[in-house]
Amino acid sequence: MLTSGNYGSRVVNYLADQGLAQSIVALEEIPEDLPEFIDEVEEYLPAHLPESDLVLAVGLYGDINLLVPLIAQKTGAQSVMIPIHDPAQLPPGLLREVEESAPDIKMVFPRPFCTLLPVGDPYIDEFAERFGKPEVKVEGDDYVKKIIVLRGAPCGCTDYIARELEGFPLEEAELEAGNKFHNYPCLASMKDDTISGDTLMHIAGYQAKEAIKRSLGYAIKSAVVDPEDCEGDDCEHACLEHCPQVRSGIATITLDADGKAVIDPASCGLCEICLQKCPYGAIEIEEGPIKW
Repeated sequence: MLTSGNYGSRVVNYLADQGLAQSIVALEEIPEDLPEFIDEVEEYLPAHLPESDLVLAVGLYGDINLLVPLIAQKTGAQSVMIPIHDPAQLPPGLLREVEESAPDIKMVFPRPFCTLLPVGDPYIDEFAERFGKPEVKVEGDDYVKKIIVLRGAPCGCTDYIARELEGFPLEEAELEAGNKFHNYPCLASMKDDTISGDTLMHIAGYQAKEAIKRSLGYAIKSAVVDPEDCEGDDCEHACLEHCPQVRSGIATITLDADGKAVIDPASCGLCEICLQKCPYGAIEIEEGPIKW
């Protein structure tokens, strides 16, 4: 593991608390005050480079990210995870440079870390069984009795939300999950992210609330498409193109057999961008409970 800054510290401490301490064969703290552009990243190679399977770099900014694939090559690691919680960490050009520097190594760049899902790589997938896109089981009748975290955000936010929601009415759990998410607080950036079209903090919040909604089986609100008004082929599915969740790799909007847009209420973040982009006014916010 390579970490830097408060976010890096939070992730490594949470993973260690969850029993991964003995699996971390080396931990390197990268200074926060490094220059954005570095001519010779090799100068920053750690002295201790034990054999490893997976390299995880959390919180690094700028050219120092080029050190990550180099460390993977020198330790024999086949897999690399570089989560992005701030768009300034890895601009698109630098991200491509990192990927192209080690084409034989599987690399993933979840934006943010809590969107991580299995990708077909044995080491990344073993990690993603427990950490990544949140998945929970809500237990209770009228009130939340207990929330079991099946897969938690690697920063520990899901566990915090699960504890804090105990005792709340089930019908308030989705809304309160959003409140507790901000109370944690999430350390993802509120800067505009050109890749997702939203902020990474908002994307993280959508994942936190989706976990609750999926377990409950309903959403209290969602954007909904009127198939009679949807002219998806004519607008080239503008909602799909602009949905931050879709752009983050999540199937929030799909197309039915007739080419009409369908919005998944469980993962809809209520950002309302699709409402603004639909040229036919075919999308509106509906009050729930909305089941699927």
